[in-house]
Amino acid sequence: MKKLLVGLAVLALVLGVVIGPATKASAGPTRIKIRVGHFPNITHAQALIAHATGKLEEAYGEKALVEWKVFNAGPSAVEAIFSGNLDIAVIGPSPAINAFVKSNGEAVRVVAGSASGGAALVTRADLNIQSVEDFHRKKIASPQLGNTQDVALRSWLQGSGLKLKEVGGDVRVFPLSNADQQTLFIKKEIDAAWSVEPWVSLLVEKAGGKVFLEESDLWAEGKYSTALILARSRFLEEHPDLVKRFLQVHVDLTQWIQKNPSEAKKIVQSEIKKESGKELPDKILDSAFSRILFTYDPLASSIVEQARAAHKAGFLKSEPDLGGLFDLSLLEEILKERNLEADWTLDVPKMAPTPELEAEAKK
Repeated sequence: MKKLLVGLAVLALVLGVVIGPATKASAGPTRIKIRVGHFPNITHAQALIAHATGKLEEAYGEKALVEWKVFNAGPSAVEAIFSGNLDIAVIGPSPAINAFVKSNGEAVRVVAGSASGGAALVTRADLNIQSVEDFHRKKIASPQLGNTQDVALRSWLQGSGLKLKEVGGDVRVFPLSNADQQTLFIKKEIDAAWSVEPWVSLLVEKAGGKVFLEESDLWAEGKYSTALILARSRFLEEHPDLVKRFLQVHVDLTQWIQKNPSEAKKIVQSEIKKESGKELPDKILDSAFSRILFTYDPLASSIVEQARAAHKAGFLKSEPDLGGLFDLSLLEEILKERNLEADWTLDVPKMAPTPELEAEAKK
């Protein structure tokens, strides 16, 4: 019996040596999973097209497995990044800033831009609002408390000398989903909305709205960030090659959209319908695309200014130094490899003390 047991043990050991490596080899190399998030928004066009066409999967080949995640708002995408369930996201500046501040500058990095423009203040046409003074006693909607458009609205009101009702003024701001804004416009229960495409065009074409102010009019050269590429810091550190490959596809698609807007619109239209269940009419797409510049430029200065506006609006306790938020080294490599010049400065401007902070320091 002892000889039999010893023999079986030896046989098992031999089989383990012979079969084990062969089984492991037959399974092939394990592919790294990269989780990519975006919204079904026109300002996320590069990601929508990549999702629809499989360009990202094609670029990674056997090196990585792409898992797409579709979000409806920035906070949920940020939570996914914090929990380690999202590696790269197309997102608005405000949630990106909030993620950086909330994590003490540790969790995220902006690695590229994605879109500029697309936001506007739309009023009900029947109210015939002609000037800033006409906004007294008006009800204005924004998409979400503290989101990029909400901060822009509150900053504009403050800069225009208009005060919110909660601080002694007579203007009321209501954070409402974009779909609810359209409904309440039609019912005449709100007077205006600061929104972003395609909702700006939908408010004009479907809800009797009129563009009072293009946000681009408030920025130098009309450029400001409405969507950017945010990477989870740890993923960026561990897999810079995968992030670089993502950015290569992003740069390619940005240039392709600029040269082929008609084809780009069709793919974006189809993918938005697939992801949201709603189809955007051609007229809405044409109007929306006319307001948006698709770019890989991070427009860092505008993000710094948006952080300052968020502080003034009370969403940030202090003005953060956002220098650590940006890691554009991979993007710079790609542009150099392709003989493309970066028309921005990689030195992110630090936020200078505001008059309010200087006054507080002297007390």
